[in-house]
Amino acid sequence: MTPEQLKELGLDQKWLEPLNAVFDKYDISTPERQAAFIGQAKHESANFTALHENLNYSAKGLMGTWPSRFPTMDVAEQYERNPEKIANKVYFGRMGNTQEDDGWKYRGRGIFQCTGKDLYHSLSLALGFDFIAHPEALEEPHWAVMSAGWFWNKKGLNELADAKDYETMTKRINGGLLGMDDRIARIDQALPVFT
Repeated sequence: MTPEQLKELGLDQKWLEPLNAVFDKYDISTPERQAAFIGQAKHESANFTALHENLNYSAKGLMGTWPSRFPTMDVAEQYERNPEKIANKVYFGRMGNTQEDDGWKYRGRGIFQCTGKDLYHSLSLALGFDFIAHPEALEEPHWAVMSAGWFWNKKGLNELADAKDYETMTKRINGGLLGMDDRIARIDQALPVFT
């Protein structure tokens, strides 16, 4: 990718080297693959600006998102607008999180919001950097993008980009079809930049 292409995508120059590195490392080498990666990444990270999970929920939002953990308004009100407390409640006892503060420490970070101590451990082994000791590194451009590339590769998303199977791709990234129209629009906007 050239600086001009990056500018056309509306991204800051700090993303050029990390994106080129991840494209090379994970064979994101065709216009279709690059556009799909950029489109999904832009959706997941609010145009490469949100590199950590927000978790600033109202009580009503908590009940709607995690009804089993916030079954009543009384419970939800004890946590609303307290991201650290929310993370520690909703992520404790799963995804490898065993300590009381693991939910916050290993909350979603990076372009694709990698979440949970188990995933941070897998990333550490795969990328040769200790994300368990330094979880905040996933908010740096290099690791934010590299972690997304690792995830992309692990989930077989190049093949889905080749097939333009954005529905299955989105399910593998997000677990559902949240924001499907926006994801497709972003992919479609990125494709001419690479062709």
